[in-house]
Amino acid sequence: MLTSSKYWYHFITIFTIIVWGTTFVSTKVLINNGLSPIEIFLYRFILAYVGIWFFCSRRLFAKNIKDELLCLAASLSGGSLYFVFENTALGITLASNVSLIICTTPIFTAFLSFLVYRKEKIRKALIIGSLIALCGVALVVFNGSFVLQINPLGDILTILAALSWAFYGVILKRLNKDYSISFITRKVFFYGIVTLLPFILFGQDEINPHLLVNPATLANVLFLGIVASLICFVAWNTAVKELGVVEISNYLYFVPIVTLITSAIVIDEHITMIALFGSVLILCGVYVAEKGFKLSYKD
Repeated sequence: MLTSSKYWYHFITIFTIIVWGTTFVSTKVLINNGLSPIEIFLYRFILAYVGIWFFCSRRLFAKNIKDELLCLAASLSGGSLYFVFENTALGITLASNVSLIICTTPIFTAFLSFLVYRKEKIRKALIIGSLIALCGVALVVFNGSFVLQINPLGDILTILAALSWAFYGVILKRLNKDYSISFITRKVFFYGIVTLLPFILFGQDEINPHLLVNPATLANVLFLGIVASLICFVAWNTAVKELGVVEISNYLYFVPIVTLITSAIVIDEHITMIALFGSVLILCGVYVAEKGFKLSYKD
């Protein structure tokens, strides 16, 4: 039975999913306004890193080299690599493809968690529920059009992004045992910026800060940096610590529903009955998937 505090963690997870569901549209707007994927990530993590210092402890390093390297790995998987993969994919393939493929993350997370933490069990219901949710995601993403444009590079990059986020969840579970949420999140932002530097130095993307004078561009950058990164990373990491990485990852199936609604509001896309049916499948699939996951020990 869920306690009131557990309901709170589910609530902040839902808030995070709502925000992250809108970031596909926001990122597309920025790309269309001339910002590169690298530039978008750089701005949002700089904003998040500066912001988190206002309420984070002043401790600079982890307890040992191993944990510091884990913080670096968390930043690579949940920060620079994930966003470079995803944002680059958004620039070269359909947003619907990215939104669909990224929803394989909960499945990757469940199996990675099983491989790393052998005490966690995966039952058939988890697999069945995930497949039902993925079918629903497909219906929501394509919204009745059923037009799938295969772009091997873009789709492969999106798969790598999904795998990266799955690794992030598994690493986060390990770090949560010894460090505060604010410390871990700050390290993710810091190393995210540091590991992005090679992409800037040796890549083809240019940094064009003059584009930020556009009010729409600036507003989207602020939204991605302060709300989608600073606030939502803290919220997500907190929920993972309290409820578990596999249970929380199942909420990612709802991202396409939020994206669908946001697209309808912002860019006037039409919502079909097929998409609504897909939303029902997602709800059913997530319910079945959560009932299929069971911890054999207490965190």
